[in-house]
Amino acid sequence: MWIWFLVCFLSLFSINGYADNTSSTQLNEVDVIGQLDQERNSIQPSLGATDFNITSDQMDDESRGDNTSFDQVILRAPGVAEDQWEQVHIRGEHANLQYRINDVLLPEGLTGFGAELDPRFVENVSLIDGTLPAQYGFHTAGIVDIHTKSGVFENGGSISMYGGSNKEVNPSFSYGGPAPGGINYFTTGSYLEDNLGIDNNTNSTSAIHDQTQQGKMFAYISKIIDDESRISVMLGASHSDFQIPNAPGGTLFTANGSTLPLPFIPSQDVNDRQIEQNFYGVVAYQKSEDKLNYQLSAFTRFSEVNYLADPIGDLEYNGVASTINDSIFTNGLEFDSSYELNEQHTLRAGSMFTISDAINESNSLVFPVDSSGNVNGPEESINGNNQKQGETYGLYLQDEWKVFDPLTINYGARFDQSYQYLNEYQLSPRINAVYEVDPATKVHVGYARYFTPPPLEEQQNFNPAIFNNTTNATAITTNSPDLSERSNYYDAGVTHQFSPEFEAGLDGYFKTAIDQLDDGQFNAAPIVTPFNYKYGQVSGVELTMNYKNGGFTSYANAAWSHALGEQWISDQFQFSQADLNYVANHWIYLDHDQALTISSGVAYEFQNTGYAALNNTKVYADLLFGSGLRQSSDPGQPDNIPNGKRVGSYNPVNLGIEHTFKINNKSDIKVRFDIVNVADEVYELRSGSGVGVFAPSYGPRRGFYGGVTYDF
Repeated sequence: MWIWFLVCFLSLFSINGYADNTSSTQLNEVDVIGQLDQERNSIQPSLGATDFNITSDQMDDESRGDNTSFDQVILRAPGVAEDQWEQVHIRGEHANLQYRINDVLLPEGLTGFGAELDPRFVENVSLIDGTLPAQYGFHTAGIVDIHTKSGVFENGGSISMYGGSNKEVNPSFSYGGPAPGGINYFTTGSYLEDNLGIDNNTNSTSAIHDQTQQGKMFAYISKIIDDESRISVMLGASHSDFQIPNAPGGTLFTANGSTLPLPFIPSQDVNDRQIEQNFYGVVAYQKSEDKLNYQLSAFTRFSEVNYLADPIGDLEYNGVASTINDSIFTNGLEFDSSYELNEQHTLRAGSMFTISDAINESNSLVFPVDSSGNVNGPEESINGNNQKQGETYGLYLQDEWKVFDPLTINYGARFDQSYQYLNEYQLSPRINAVYEVDPATKVHVGYARYFTPPPLEEQQNFNPAIFNNTTNATAITTNSPDLSERSNYYDAGVTHQFSPEFEAGLDGYFKTAIDQLDDGQFNAAPIVTPFNYKYGQVSGVELTMNYKNGGFTSYANAAWSHALGEQWISDQFQFSQADLNYVANHWIYLDHDQALTISSGVAYEFQNTGYAALNNTKVYADLLFGSGLRQSSDPGQPDNIPNGKRVGSYNPVNLGIEHTFKINNKSDIKVRFDIVNVADEVYELRSGSGVGVFAPSYGPRRGFYGGVTYDF
């Protein structure tokens, strides 16, 4: 309620204090939208953090263009490592990403937005990391800031058909434009069907039992109220069906050396499935008048995952077959504002509140066993249901202080509270300084204190002892609650514009954490569970380079990272006693640590060549290099250290070509052809071993894809 009082106060202040400006010259609709977009960006600037921007045109220059999954877009940014299930890790962090659309927070869900969002509705996306300003809280490994397409700039639409290897079929559409009453809208939808839905568990050219059907929708509607205000609505929905991939030659579960009394099913024929659905909506009111700008937003999201286990196959190979239904329903309010106090000081303040209801339901089939471990009865069902309401609160205040012409300092603090299974809170100071050495060179340095609660929907708040004397019993039954991570983050870097065409940047970071959060998959369902290390430490260096000259563009990013943790202090039942003892007094690599990550690409668009058939043709090439995520040392060996080794390196290269046939001033046809992993490199993302790693995962083999898009 206090948020509404604050908004009313600011609204009255803006009307009374600046009444003389209300008779300003009326702007046309396009100018109003462009001005409001600029003012909205000024409410939440990056101010000293590292900001890497990717436009929709740049997405077209990458592998598969906007037909790719959203994680592939983010992987082209510096310091982003690839993982299974379309997961990405930024600067040595596991998840902990914050997604925002048009500067409004989207609450987290069970599947992660990497698979849910569609690049087709993105005008540009920024990855913001480092020492973040005070407006960003809770999930701070990286801010994925998406600005959507809108009807005023996308007057018309497109119909596309894309597909190729793995029996992929991927039709899509988009349409946007103005409507009476100062309304603009943009909508897009897509359907995907293929035989490589999650990951290939083998090194073969085709995955086994990995079909998927996915549908996604997004709509943006904006109404201009006057030259200084607008209201916007965003709606999104996705529904996905997955088969869980299999591998032949699976090892049967044994109880005291004997297999379970079940009919034999080859491991490649196990029929596990998963259904995911996500729905979200945002309503935002923005006001911009003279020195005061603010935006008030209300948002809601529902996310659900339903894992359907093969009752015989899972039990036969894992000793347990669990059907899981997890969901979370979140509602919230966010308020952000800026006020230009004078030429030297711009104040920014805001708040956020969310309330979530998480439900975790499971039904597990197991066999009872006696004290010797022998099966002593028929299979039985054990339920593990839990429901929890959680709330988060955040407040911030900061000042952008232009000390003198080349030096700007942004300082402030935020207070966050998380009320879930535990009641935790923290006051977090932030400070960034940006010094402009000359018009071509900028240096930044910063410090941030972070507070990151564990995801409510992923926490396993149950007693593992319910599985005692069954085939799913654990040697350890301790299950300490997950804790909020508290960290100190330091960042420094420099960017230099060597010429109008070429820019480069170098950035370094160092983080120390108490109660370091991590995630892992500890059972057959591809659903992660959080846990804590008592101590954490992450450091790294990033190099970025961009070049553009006429129709030629190129980029190259290289990042070195080092992520460590010591002593597990929550969810102990997930680990073996030997590993718990070792990690209690040894630093180990985090499972998602990747020492070296490189992304690079080149593109050229032919124009005015004198050959009509060559004009409006674009060619591209890009590659991703990873030195490999972590895996455990060989089991049974004296040096069997959790996450003690790394998976092998990889560097798949992708090629593509696109030609545009101009029909008239408003219509054209684009024909695109892509080759993924040109050299057909066989590479592992996960080996199946490591802390919280359940199954192996391989990158996609060579694939051929093509599509036709009609723009009108």
